[in-house]
Amino acid sequence: MSKKQLSTAILCMVFAAMVACKAKPNDTQIQAKVSEQLSSMPEVTADVKDGVVTLSGNVADDATKASAEASVKSTEGVKSVVNNIMVTPAAPPPPPATDTAAIANPADEALRTGVTNISKDFPGADIKVDAGVITVTGELSATKWKTLKQALDALHPKKVDASGLKVK
Repeated sequence: MSKKQLSTAILCMVFAAMVACKAKPNDTQIQAKVSEQLSSMPEVTADVKDGVVTLSGNVADDATKASAEASVKSTEGVKSVVNNIMVTPAAPPPPPATDTAAIANPADEALRTGVTNISKDFPGADIKVDAGVITVTGELSATKWKTLKQALDALHPKKVDASGLKVK
């Protein structure tokens, strides 16, 4: 082998080694890196094909969706990102529980209606109905309390409890 051929062979081997060191990561390597980037977002998944990352899943807000895309774009070997992540806002709070006592006891419902009508004239009093008993709390003058008591008694409750009422 001549010096020229030997030099060419060595040069080719050096060039091949340099190219091998600069090789782009394959899809499996990219998938591993992307999965690591998204480890703090378990609701987001990623698939890699030919360097294109497709994101999917559900997140609570647009900021999380954008953050996932940005972190994946910066990963070595990623050519582009297809962001199919859906933004699903948090579920609304459950509706307030219905007052089953009012449904179960129509007499209480009639009392509540009467109490609602009467209580408009007595802003210092808080009046509740439960199991036929009217409970009055708050603060009223003696004259107002006497008038309120007569109106409540006219509804024919089992009892009118004013132990929490302050009469001045």
